[in-house]
Amino acid sequence: MLSIILPAKSEAAALADLLPRLRAAQPEAEIIVSDDGSTDATRELCARHGVRCVSAPYSMGNGPAIKRGARAASGDVLVFMDADGQHDPADIARLLAKLDEGYDMVVGARNWGGQAGVGRGVANTFYNWLATRMTGHRIDDLTSGFRAARADRFGEFLHLLPNGFSYPTTATMAFFRSAYPVAYVPIKAAERIGTSHIKPVRDGLRFLLIIFKIATLYAPLKLFVPTAAVFFVLGWAYWAYTFTSFHRLSLISVALWSAAVIVFLVGLVSEQITSLTYQRDA
Repeated sequence: MLSIILPAKSEAAALADLLPRLRAAQPEAEIIVSDDGSTDATRELCARHGVRCVSAPYSMGNGPAIKRGARAASGDVLVFMDADGQHDPADIARLLAKLDEGYDMVVGARNWGGQAGVGRGVANTFYNWLATRMTGHRIDDLTSGFRAARADRFGEFLHLLPNGFSYPTTATMAFFRSAYPVAYVPIKAAERIGTSHIKPVRDGLRFLLIIFKIATLYAPLKLFVPTAAVFFVLGWAYWAYTFTSFHRLSLISVALWSAAVIVFLVGLVSEQITSLTYQRDA
């Protein structure tokens, strides 16, 4: 069974057009609108179209809406898509076809024209590059909210998903960390209906912080070892300067070497914590 989950916050204008198209494209699917404290006619619209709506009494964020929808879903395959009209229901079949090839998650990857503005496009390109370096796997669209995943696999990481708009980042890197195959299918994203709830500066910085946070869950030593190496090299460089100039050892060099050791040891501890985080019960 297929469950389609749409996190929505006051998206009635877009849902009025999207829900009939979605039902026509996937008539047998379970459709769930995860209402994040909407103040418009979202709930009434869902009732009119015979769509299940799970609501929060107040806005809790995109992440909680995703988790609430995933917990309510009964399908063995979950499809997540935005409720703002950007994603074409016809593309669901393409994602499912790729999933049937043996993948555990398939992501709809937007091209440059599908990005919401030049700034968002540049930021997403940078995020994709950084995440690719962290994971060692090519990531075509780290932040896409249009994806299909096997429910049992996705359920393993519900406790890791953050609140806010960064659940795609966490889900993608968690799947890679657990050696669950991920594929990308090119899609065209339309212009959204209504006003975006994402604030470029605030959420852009949050996405960047999330990448580094997930890097510590994915491969901590890839983050901590280079950082420790920088401190170590700086310590020797400053020692060379003070020795040649003043014929003495500076406490700053000692502090930098100490910082290198501490950062490296923190990386080792983080690596052990990561292993425990993804350890499965026998």
